[in-house]
Amino acid sequence: MTKYSLISKLFFSIILLALISCNGRSKSTEESKEVEENLPEDIVEMRTDQQKLAGIEMGYVQLRSLSATLKVNGLVSTSPQNLATVCMPMGGFVKSTLLLPGSSVSKGQTLAIIENQDFIDIQQNYLEAKNKLEFAESEFKRHSELYKEDVYSKQNVQEVTANYKSLQAQVKAFEQKLLLIGINPTDLQENNISRTVPVISPINGYVKSVNVNIGKYVSPSDVLFEIVNSDKLLLELTLFEKDADKVSVGQKIRFFINNETDQHDAIVYQTGKLINSDRTYKVFANVISTCKNVLPGMYVNAIIETSGNQVLSLPSDAIVTFDDKDYIFVFEKDKVESGNPFTEYRMVQVQKGVNDEGFMEVVLPQNFDVKTSKVVIKGAYNLLSAKKNAGEMAC
Repeated sequence: MTKYSLISKLFFSIILLALISCNGRSKSTEESKEVEENLPEDIVEMRTDQQKLAGIEMGYVQLRSLSATLKVNGLVSTSPQNLATVCMPMGGFVKSTLLLPGSSVSKGQTLAIIENQDFIDIQQNYLEAKNKLEFAESEFKRHSELYKEDVYSKQNVQEVTANYKSLQAQVKAFEQKLLLIGINPTDLQENNISRTVPVISPINGYVKSVNVNIGKYVSPSDVLFEIVNSDKLLLELTLFEKDADKVSVGQKIRFFINNETDQHDAIVYQTGKLINSDRTYKVFANVISTCKNVLPGMYVNAIIETSGNQVLSLPSDAIVTFDDKDYIFVFEKDKVESGNPFTEYRMVQVQKGVNDEGFMEVVLPQNFDVKTSKVVIKGAYNLLSAKKNAGEMAC
């Protein structure tokens, strides 16, 4: 064997080994690709150490009472029982008043003093009628007894009786007039007749408006004061007719005023029975929380909880969106490849429903086993990222 022949054989052997080696690596790469290609489209796998980095946590689909919400606007108001318009039934001149708008008042407190000579006349007439009634009552009793003994005629008794009943009516009428202007008839005597009477607050609250001043004459139809009790407030909310079937008595309301972050609570006590010309209707609610900074007339933004049904739900973070569809990741199986532990998760398409305080209603496929299927409740978007970017987190 010549020197050149030996060199030629060695060179051919090296080339052959190189070709075999390259061919082996090519086959290995092709086999690896085949494994990856055989992985179902709805499966994503992740190593155990990668799951810890991704913050994967598992849980189950649960029944939960979720409430849908409806955002509406409205005003703070008060019931007629907590809003008082104060007038003076007989009018008169304002002698004194110390109130200003915003002043706090109590039921029975004197708001102003009104002076009128007609007050004197009513008191005088009442006392005179009362004295006459006492005499007429004694005469009525005396004539009735004498009539029984056939001393007086029936006509005389009838005259005395008519006079007695007439005076009774007069006294009752004067009593009502005195009560109307704020004078207690039982306390009135000949020595305490007054030309002034106090204007009394009928409710607790604060003075909304003062329309009098000292020396001003007020007539019976004039509004002297407006008083509002802000302890029991109402909401008057405006809804569109398309939402009429979403609100009912007893539903909870959260509302805010003046763009504040403080939440106030109310409960619907009545819904409107008439659609207005602008295709809206009213809903009324009682404010149940203590709201010191909420006053009648304020504008509110309200959120009505329109339902509270038991529905299948998951934390909102468990649901991901991919290609305009919503999915959850469900545990499929654990496995070991090349000595490394892996977990497979299956993407399951769902439909989202009501969203309430971090939980989302889900509509699941018919064959989904709620009791045994473990769902990724945290880290779902990391799994989605691994699915879309194969090689970064998934293998």
